[in-house]
Amino acid sequence: MSEDRKPHVVIVGAGPGGLTCAMMLANRGLRVTVLEAKAQVGGRNAAIRLGPYTFDTGPTFLMLRQILDEVFEESGAATAEVLGVRALDPMYHLVFRDKVLKVTPDHARMRQEIERVFPGKGACYDRFLVQEKQRFKRLYPCLQKSYHRFRTLFHPDMIRALPHLSLGRSLYDVVFGLFGDEELALSFTFQSKYLGMSPWDCPGLFAMIPYIEHGLGIFHVTGGLSRISDAMAEVAVRRGATIRCSAPVKRVIVKSGRACGVELESGERIEADDVVLNADFGHAMTHLFEPGVLKKYTPANLSRKKLSCSTYMLYLGTDRKWDLPHHSIYFAHDYRANVDGIFQGKMPGEDISFYVRNASATDPTLAPAGHSAIYVLVPVPNTRSGIDWSRQGRFRETVLNALEQRAGMAGLRGSIREEKILAPDDWKHEYGVFEGATFNLAHNIGQMLYFRPRNQFEEVGNCYLAGGGTHPGSGLPTIYESGRIAANLISKKHRLDFVSKNLEI
Repeated sequence: MSEDRKPHVVIVGAGPGGLTCAMMLANRGLRVTVLEAKAQVGGRNAAIRLGPYTFDTGPTFLMLRQILDEVFEESGAATAEVLGVRALDPMYHLVFRDKVLKVTPDHARMRQEIERVFPGKGACYDRFLVQEKQRFKRLYPCLQKSYHRFRTLFHPDMIRALPHLSLGRSLYDVVFGLFGDEELALSFTFQSKYLGMSPWDCPGLFAMIPYIEHGLGIFHVTGGLSRISDAMAEVAVRRGATIRCSAPVKRVIVKSGRACGVELESGERIEADDVVLNADFGHAMTHLFEPGVLKKYTPANLSRKKLSCSTYMLYLGTDRKWDLPHHSIYFAHDYRANVDGIFQGKMPGEDISFYVRNASATDPTLAPAGHSAIYVLVPVPNTRSGIDWSRQGRFRETVLNALEQRAGMAGLRGSIREEKILAPDDWKHEYGVFEGATFNLAHNIGQMLYFRPRNQFEEVGNCYLAGGGTHPGSGLPTIYESGRIAANLISKKHRLDFVSKNLEI
């Protein structure tokens, strides 16, 4: 088939979901054009470069590596050929007021570590591994399906998964029931923050997330996780896709209820047989369609959706090395009060929880010799709180005080050579993140599976969704899966002959 007769797919946004979709569809022979508003690919998975220092914008470690391996394989490439990926051990340190838990994927060592820090609780870890392995085995196949048809909720896999949903129980309820100790339970529930949720509100089924870490490990990519998006773009282009950066899209062109192309901010119009939206979901709904096109996801309806929290970010290039592990999580002394305040829209006080990534400890490519690229994340309310972050300069001092006093980084202020801050308002205005909710729509039961915006978009024909705001949800592995689901739906529509590990669409 000649190039101009091939079905043309336009993908709006070169984030990880859009790039996954692009490289898979290009490898299957479709004509693919990716339009990215920023000057580089990656979205929230892009690199931030400050002088000689390199940081990941958002995600800092890789889980469920096999999903990444599969989507590269289905694009005619191999992860090992384009990326340097290695497992981390220890995975992270968890720091409480009076104790530190060093978390390892080695089960025997982890059991010993739990006994050291929480005497008598080692056997609880064994029960956790057995229970959550079964949950993961039953639930992940459900997340890999497309729910553009209601009947998928009654698929045999879903029926088999029902006993593992822990309906009516929160993540904290499930894990505390296994461990019977508050701080130990927090060590296996802080992962709710990967979804931007409180462990006391996050559905119990997400107890499979800490299992994924402990059962399958977490990984670092040399050069930062932004290298994944760079590699995806390179594969997509080699397979024939066109990627245009600094090409912001103004609107999706809709005729007779079907997407037929896009109009750029420049006025250029590009025709398409299919349009994939990899922009932030809420931003796309409120900016990329003419008024009256959408009925379900109007601004009024979106205002009633539950959203994730936001994050306050510090990216610090320092002229010294620090005695910190690759990943560390510091819990507020009153963690429940800290978390509740975030989701009540309150400005955090001095007692904050925060995450520090010191990847320079294991990856010398991110900073000059003897220097460090320090990434700091503090969960905070999204912009629905009404907090004016332009007037919150003091919060920077709160975070730096916590780093110097609690993380042992005495002298940090004097070592800073490069610095960037991203507050909720910056996420909203600089990155197009709806209400600054960096983890997108919340993952409560009423906003999952069929009840989450669908990969085959229910409001407009020939339109598909990829990214954290659609099914299966936030987090790199599930975002890759969203791109694969969209690619498979489009491939099936055009009757392409293709092979995929995920065919139940």
